[in-house]
Amino acid sequence: MSMSKKAMKRRKRYRKRKSPPPQKKHGPLYKMPFRRRREQKTDYGQRTRLLKSGKIRVAIRPSNKALRIQFIRSQQGGDQTITQVLSKDLAQYGWDIATSNMPAAYLTGFLAGKKALKADIDEAILDIGTLEALPKTRLFAALKGIVDAGVEIPYGEKMIPDEERIRGEHIANYGRLLAKEDKEKYNRYFGKYLQVNKKPEEIQTYFEETKTKIEESE
Repeated sequence: MSMSKKAMKRRKRYRKRKSPPPQKKHGPLYKMPFRRRREQKTDYGQRTRLLKSGKIRVAIRPSNKALRIQFIRSQQGGDQTITQVLSKDLAQYGWDIATSNMPAAYLTGFLAGKKALKADIDEAILDIGTLEALPKTRLFAALKGIVDAGVEIPYGEKMIPDEERIRGEHIANYGRLLAKEDKEKYNRYFGKYLQVNKKPEEIQTYFEETKTKIEESE
């Protein structure tokens, strides 16, 4: 039985009403968020809790290819950055391969922790900004590096990556697999290693050598 035109119109009107209209960003009840909150650069609720702790903040900010770590003192008139370490700083200690992996994140944290100790910082609190706290990521590998360097920071063990991944065992295993099964992909995927005459299969050795140089230098 065919539907009448009037019934079809009523049905269309009903379907349109099922989805509520979008909330208007104006009016007497609307409160405009702070600019940095709108830009997703600052979580003011978290920032307030960190400030109340009275401790120096360690801000860890990963990108796709690197990592930045800052020790920051909050004070009236603006924050003061006490120390800053970037992943590219590892090149000074012999790490001239990829900086986007788990071992590089740990070593960046380890270096940042050693520099913090030299600046008389032995205690801090983690500041991840607006990032989501996902367990076993590079962010927490960096945190583990800072803690192992000697800086006391509260954290949960379940957030820390396994020791094997921190040292790059998964990278070495993948390198050995590709070297046997797909040499072309091996050369393409690990090109940055090969450019400096290094092999991904030996990344654990490079990791230990770089960590030792940081300990001896800082």
